[in-house]
Amino acid sequence: MVATTDWTQRLSSEGAIRDEAISQLREILVRGLRKSLSNRGVDDAFVEDIVQDALLRILASLNTFEGRSRFTTWAMAIAVRTAIGEMRRRHFKDVSLEQIVGENGLSLELEDADNVSTADQMDKQALYDELRRRIDTELTERQQTVIHALLGGMPVETIADRMGTNRNAVYKMMHDARMKLKNAFESAGVSGEEIQGILAGGA
Repeated sequence: MVATTDWTQRLSSEGAIRDEAISQLREILVRGLRKSLSNRGVDDAFVEDIVQDALLRILASLNTFEGRSRFTTWAMAIAVRTAIGEMRRRHFKDVSLEQIVGENGLSLELEDADNVSTADQMDKQALYDELRRRIDTELTERQQTVIHALLGGMPVETIADRMGTNRNAVYKMMHDARMKLKNAFESAGVSGEEIQGILAGGA
């Protein structure tokens, strides 16, 4: 097994040493992604493209690796995030904001678990109903669109493109919307801890 310090040193070096380390890491990432994405219906070409993008991100982020896990575990996490992000972008490529928001507005699914009591389920339903109401009454139309799209799983980049704006503007709308909802719930006597407790399902 290659030591963590060996990975970072070799990848930070130059010439043949660095090239060999990149080649070895590439093989590890390809094998890992093929296994992780085996049930996602992706082909080898997709895996190869993702590994190439992931390697660039890994090499650019070497100075952020803190050694809290094995280097290959850290690198694989970056590769998996890269893959998931690309799959989400492809999934929403031809999906409009109108489709993701839907005619019925916000849709939140309650978990169906044996360890969640009926009382907890009722608390959750009440909270979700209030959340829907607050979104409709407290937020601007564009803030509502951002919240709906994010909860629907649409990537920020895609939301920005559909709305004719940029990532920073979407993040700003998201932040402002969250603050409005937070203040609205607090003014109604519902604390952040209570909301978190209800959403946690009594776990």
